[in-house]
This record gives sequence, structure tokens and C-alpha cells, in this order.
Amino acid sequence: MAAKAQTQESGLDTLKLWVAILLLGAGVFGFYSLDDVSVLYRALGLVGIALAAVALAYTTDKGRRAWVFAQDARTELRRVVWPTRTETVQTTLIVLLIVLLVGIFLWLLDMLLQWGFGAITGVGG
Repeated sequence: MAAKAQTQESGLDTLKLWVAILLLGAGVFGFYSLDDVSVLYRALGLVGIALAAVALAYTTDKGRRAWVFAQDARTELRRVVWPTRTETVQTTLIVLLIVLLVGIFLWLLDMLLQWGFGAITGVGG
């Protein structure tokens, strides 16, 4: 019996998600189709419709799980130890130097292979 109730709730959640998607699509369509109305009013209407669609999606199980995921991601982002400016500049310079060295190596390898194939086949300068 509990499985049946869970299935009905899931069906209702799916319907709510589709309604939220259609509502958002209608808002975007209305934004672009009502080009004779002020951009401010169209933008405010689109933001209002988007908020209504998000609120409707939040009432579903997937919407609540997505909200919890976003909160957890924000919490983890606060725990990150960000590098200092000096570390960032040093790392960037090292990466640029290595890219330059690898580029020069590949250019020299290309020149060597071109010369070798030219010497073997007699084609090229």
C-alpha cells in the first residue's frame, strides 16, 4: 500500500515538474513575443514566472533534493582553502613556461620529422 502511495506521489511530482517547465517556456515565449511592451515589464514578468516555476518545482521531491544539493555544495565551497595571490601567480607562470617549452619541443620535432621525410622521399625543401 505504501508503494502505491509513493507511485501516486511520484506521478504528481512528475506532473508538477512538467507544469513548471511549461510555465517557464511560456514565460520565455511571452518575453520574446510581446516585443511591443517595455523591456522592464517583460523582464519583471519573466522573473516572476521563473520564480513561480521554481517554487512549483521545489514542492516536488526532486526539487527539494536539488535545493539540499545546492546548499551542500555551497557549504563545501566555503570549506575550500583558496590559494593566495602569490601562489596563483607562481602556478600560472609555471604553467605558461611548461606550455612554451612543450610548444618549442613539438615545433623542433616537427621540423626534424619534416627534414627526415624530405630526405627519405626527396619531396619538400
